[in-house]
Amino acid sequence: MMISELQAMRRAIDLAHAHLGQTAENPSVGCVLVKDGVIVGEGVTGLGGRPHAEEVALDQAGAAAKGSSAYVTLEPCAHRTTGAVACTERLIESGVVKVAIACADASIYAAGQGAAKLIAAEIPIQFGLLADEAAFLYTDYRPA
Repeated sequence: MMISELQAMRRAIDLAHAHLGQTAENPSVGCVLVKDGVIVGEGVTGLGGRPHAEEVALDQAGAAAKGSSAYVTLEPCAHRTTGAVACTERLIESGVVKVAIACADASIYAAGQGAAKLIAAEIPIQFGLLADEAAFLYTDYRPA
C-alpha cells in the first residue's frame, strides 16, 4: 500500500510522541523516509536525546535513502554540540529529494539554518505540513 504525505507525517508524529518527555535537553523528533510511496526508514530521537531521529531513519534506510522524501516533525539541526555531522548535512549527503517539516525549531542549532542549508543544496522543503497536529510535541520544549 502506498503511503501518502499526510500518512508519512502522521507516522513521524506518532514516533516522536512515543519518546515525548524522555529525550532530555533535546526534543523528541520523528522522521520517516519515503521512496516510491513506501517507507524505507524511520526513526525517533533516542532516549536521553541521542541519536537524532534523522540519523536513525537514514541508517535504517541505507542506500534506499537516495531519492526519498523525508518527513520530519521538527526542523533538522544544522549544527551539533558533539561535533557529529548535523542532520541537515546527513540528509543532503544521503540524496533525499525533498524534506517536509512540521514545526520550526527555535534552537540556536537549527532556527532556520537547517532549512536554509537544504534550500542551498537545492532540496525543496515544505514547512508546516501537519504543524497543527505536531505542535503539542513542542509546547514544553525550551531550546538553548
